[in-house]
Amino acid sequence: MLLTASVLAAGEPEPRLREPKQDFAAPPPGSYRLPVIQQAPKGPVLDSNGKAGDFSRYTRGRVTLLTFMYTYCVDPLGCPLAFKTMMRVRQRLLERPEQARRVRLVSLSFDPSHDDPATMKHYAGKLADPASPVRWHFLTTRSVAELKPLLDALGQEVTVELDNKGKPTRVRNHLLKMFLIDGKGGIREIYSTAFLIPEVLLNDIETLLLETGPAS
Repeated sequence: MLLTASVLAAGEPEPRLREPKQDFAAPPPGSYRLPVIQQAPKGPVLDSNGKAGDFSRYTRGRVTLLTFMYTYCVDPLGCPLAFKTMMRVRQRLLERPEQARRVRLVSLSFDPSHDDPATMKHYAGKLADPASPVRWHFLTTRSVAELKPLLDALGQEVTVELDNKGKPTRVRNHLLKMFLIDGKGGIREIYSTAFLIPEVLLNDIETLLLETGPAS
């Protein structure tokens, strides 16, 4: 069974996930700083309607939580864990409308050969509703050749799978990461599996929101 956003949003049972345990008290928002690690890269992407645009459109203007994924991944420590974490962050943000409108979620496929815009749209279901206070964008690319520079720039470790003619078809063997990006495109935190804890992510998001003050 494929784990898809549409299935989970419909309330179907989830596979058992080995979630990270929070054995520490997260510092309160605004009591610490998150320095800029690097700038988010630019490059062509496609939204779930097939419209082309630059990746920077989805990494500037709002605080962004970004992850890479496969629509068909069932690895308990991979995409399902990232998806569930994003869902929990989304739900908490929806309870804070003034913050929700200043944050976006982005899921970008590792496998453009399978995850075309139509597949991403089906996977997203109602989660990609443009009327939602928390915008969630489900993106892909035209090819691995367009995707790989984005992965390389972000330090996302992958190997490239080739067909029998040596043409890149998809990337594999990724390590789960999630990226927190400020409104100017600066990457401020990179989370590994052990730190995909909603409270930690929400505190970091609020810390970035506090830097710019209340929404105008």
